[in-house]
Amino acid sequence: MRLHSHSARFGRYLFEEIVVCLLPLKVGIACIRVLHTCKLKLPLNSTLVLNPFHPVRWGFQRDGLASMRLMDTFVSHHNWGLDHVVRELHEVRRHWRETCARNQECGGRELPSPSSIRDIAEGLRGALFPMRLGPPDLRQESEDFFVAYTLDSTLHALHQQVLLELNYTARQSGREPDDDIKAHSRDIVLAFAALLPKVRSLLDTDVRAAYIGDPAAHSVDEILLCYPGAQAIIYHRLAHELYRLGVPMIARIFAELAHSKTSIDIHPGAQIGSGFFIDHGTGVVIGETAIIGERVRLYQAVTLGAKRFSVGADGVLEKGQPRHPILEDDVVIYAGATILGRITIGKGSTIGGNVWLTHSVPPNSHITQASSKHELSNTEMCRP
Repeated sequence: MRLHSHSARFGRYLFEEIVVCLLPLKVGIACIRVLHTCKLKLPLNSTLVLNPFHPVRWGFQRDGLASMRLMDTFVSHHNWGLDHVVRELHEVRRHWRETCARNQECGGRELPSPSSIRDIAEGLRGALFPMRLGPPDLRQESEDFFVAYTLDSTLHALHQQVLLELNYTARQSGREPDDDIKAHSRDIVLAFAALLPKVRSLLDTDVRAAYIGDPAAHSVDEILLCYPGAQAIIYHRLAHELYRLGVPMIARIFAELAHSKTSIDIHPGAQIGSGFFIDHGTGVVIGETAIIGERVRLYQAVTLGAKRFSVGADGVLEKGQPRHPILEDDVVIYAGATILGRITIGKGSTIGGNVWLTHSVPPNSHITQASSKHELSNTEMCRP
């Protein structure tokens, strides 16, 4: 008698659990393989694809026993030729790992998890602004308890991600993870936690700058809840501290979460002073080595980018070279302006919309599209 598909699936799951609990590991795996290979009733036009490379999905140790579950057998009902495709993809991955010296990886996915970091970021936002970005039913008398509880669980999760990144970095440099790395990961999270009050104070200046600088803003609460620039700078302030503490991959994931939510792309390495305001925000790009002073205001589609890149002897672009602009205090840059290279925009300067600027300007300059073209034509006329 043929069982209903759901009943069959549950029966197979129950059989796996019994086998795992009662039989030695190798015998259990063999039994389950027989079940998956021989007892499945397949349509005549189906293709059964068994993964010969990772037949077992491992869990964690509990009470001295390894929790283990076989990967579900994949059944294709459409004959897509998946046997060939899976084998070819395996060969491509193998070639990539050999070419890029990835063979020293431990076999598991030892990388920070974007989904876990998304939850961490949400927890940190709620802890920084509990009555605005925390749970909707939170009351002020419970604020401190909520912050303590949220930070405890969030920092614990962050510690796990930091340890993953440090272990990954160690393996890439040919070093096996050890107790020193575990201690270092804890030190990073402790230092990050101690910086959170400073981050909150900086964010208060950013929110205040947005309220002062936008006549359409009716309250600071509106800015926190509605303004993409405010959301982007919250993520950036957190990401920048993680970047400085030595976990750049986690910091980049923070930055990309903000980028995907707001269309504002700020590299976590960028140094940004207090009272920073991005109005509207769509399309703003701020590069890794940019330095931004206090009370700076940017509008949508502004780029603070690099003009040229140094190339090493191996043909790879050199990393970490200063290549992005420096904006001094009280600079305003209007929509669509592109500022390129390691140039300085002097204090109190205003850069008009759609300006293309690749040279430094003194303090209190007012650069418009017309004046920029005029300066360029004069420069060309003076060439020998």
